[in-house]
This record gives sequence, C-alpha cells and structure tokens, in this order.
Amino acid sequence: MAKIKVTQKRSTIGRTVNQKRTVRALGLKRISDSAIHNESPQVLGMIDKVKHLIEVEKVK
Repeated sequence: MAKIKVTQKRSTIGRTVNQKRTVRALGLKRISDSAIHNESPQVLGMIDKVKHLIEVEKVK
C-alpha cells in the first residue's frame, strides 16, 4: 500500500466534536504535527472529513 503523510495546518478550536476526534484519531495533537498512514479507504474517509484542517502528501 502507498503511504501518505498527514500534517495539521489549522486549529481544531471552534470545530465540531466529530472533527476534533477525527484529527486526534489521525495521530495529530497540535498544529504542525505530522503522521504517516497507509492509504486505506478508512484513512481516506477520515482525511476527507477534515481536509480543511490538514495537508496531505504522498510519501515514497
């Protein structure tokens, strides 16, 4: 599977509880935190829910 790097770019302050939990489940705690995940349908769905708060890039 391909790997993707997820980086938090915006704060979760003022966001819904579901968005906060999704960002936390992706392994992100604060702005500029990064996590590497396998590109699975579950992870891509989580990314789609909070795409306005994070930045995604492919990892070789």
